[in-house]
Amino acid sequence: MYIKKILLIIVLLGAVGMGAFTWYVYNTAFSGNTAFNNKEAHIYIATNATIDDVVAELEPLLRETESFYAVANQKKYASNVKPGHFIIKKGMTNNDIVNVLRSRNIPINIKFNNQERLEDLAGHISRQIEADSISLLESMRDPQFLKEVGMNEDTALSLYIPNTYEFYWNSSAETFRNKMKTEYERFWNESRKQKAKNLNLTKEQVMSLAAIVQKETAKVDERPRVAGVYINRLKMGMLLQADPTVIYALKRKSGDYNQIIKRVLYVDLEVDSPYNTYKYAGVPPGPITMPDISSIDAVLNPEKHEFYFFVADVTNFGYHKFARTLAQHNLNKVEYVRWVNSQGLKR
Repeated sequence: MYIKKILLIIVLLGAVGMGAFTWYVYNTAFSGNTAFNNKEAHIYIATNATIDDVVAELEPLLRETESFYAVANQKKYASNVKPGHFIIKKGMTNNDIVNVLRSRNIPINIKFNNQERLEDLAGHISRQIEADSISLLESMRDPQFLKEVGMNEDTALSLYIPNTYEFYWNSSAETFRNKMKTEYERFWNESRKQKAKNLNLTKEQVMSLAAIVQKETAKVDERPRVAGVYINRLKMGMLLQADPTVIYALKRKSGDYNQIIKRVLYVDLEVDSPYNTYKYAGVPPGPITMPDISSIDAVLNPEKHEFYFFVADVTNFGYHKFARTLAQHNLNKVEYVRWVNSQGLKR
């Protein structure tokens, strides 16, 4: 009888222990462990991250981390951390979270437009993917790569067509650069290349001219007309005389690309730079900014007209008044200068 009681106690203790173990396992692996209120949270795991790095990233999103450590170790995730972008959902268990982190790396969309320099582009991209701005800039400027694509540091910005692109967050600088090369080649299809040829322009010259159009007008519907003015000037052998190129030349000479120049003065027109289209004929050696697709296509599809001049329209802000003759242009300019002086714009 005494032995039976002992056995019964052992069985009961075993049952209690098993129950406690089962509760612990369930609570550790299969009980919700998220602490955020949104429907989902985005996690970015760096290349060569350790389990401690992962937990540091997750800590603000979890109710507690010890149970996550336990499940991660049990599922051997701790020794096989994968870099990338992952999404965890509200109410997920530790088991769910580990399964997500060891599964598919989810691509992200990156965007860029209207950067003036490779330095600006590198900084902008570094805020969207893992690669840092220094590695991105070095990759973009790599002499061997530029030689391969037939560009130099002046024209290199042309390679990056503003748009939205899909990347993995942990993409390297070289991966970004190489994909942009592929996208550039895709953009320059046979139709666009033929249009450039018909205009007697190279792809790089189209991009440089498009950058001027981009700076001259923010109105997409006006860009083909502005482009038509510059195409007319090129055909006539006239200087382009584009104020944005002077502004860029001044910035480039001073090294201060953050300065704001609202008014180009006559003295500015004397700055000695191949980008100053008041002094040097033809298209500048490279783009003064990153033109978007509407500006590029405006150059490739310029409006056919007989305008050679234009000035800002102070009665319809954002647009311009166009003229066929210098005399007509000077009349339009008088109105513009009067308005500028009334605004007190000195620079």
